[in-house]
Amino acid sequence: MAPDDQASEIEPDDKDWTWVLGRRCEECGFEAAAVPQEQLGERFFIAVQEWVQILRENPAVEARPAPRTWSPLEYGAHVRDLLVLTGQRVELMLTDDDAAFANWDQDEAARTGRYGEQDPEQVAEDLEAAGQRLVSLIAEIEARAWGRTGRRSDGSSFTVTTLLQYVLHDVVHHLWDVTGQQDGASSLQLA
Repeated sequence: MAPDDQASEIEPDDKDWTWVLGRRCEECGFEAAAVPQEQLGERFFIAVQEWVQILRENPAVEARPAPRTWSPLEYGAHVRDLLVLTGQRVELMLTDDDAAFANWDQDEAARTGRYGEQDPEQVAEDLEAAGQRLVSLIAEIEARAWGRTGRRSDGSSFTVTTLLQYVLHDVVHHLWDVTGQQDGASSLQLA
């Protein structure tokens, strides 16, 4: 099957996942809202390292576990792009009042980016770099800026804190998608 055919078989995810800011995710086990601001950078760092390890060491990184389920490589490419986008959105929130985010169609990004055909080592390198940039950005956020706001094109509104919690859930949830282990990585558990 051609890679384009594979990508088109994935059912688009049109669910509104913002509910994860109000309760624990029953699927992956992660409780995003329980992660305090001062731990967000560390949690992203740990999750990124988990992703890099999966991309570099999984012998079946390019294989889909089922025809309609992304491979670890495809999930990794998505996480890489999500980290880049999140850094851009946080920067926008820190400079613009009630920042408006441009729409991002993750399914279209996967198709046009040909996620399943990318080089796993390059994806790992780029994901790690995007994660490091985001962690550095988080470390520089001033106390008064955590409450600054931004909103997606669908109207969902976030503060800097809730956007980062929301995205951290996405990153961890995709670890669960790939590993099947609740909470993605035991090192991401709250003490």
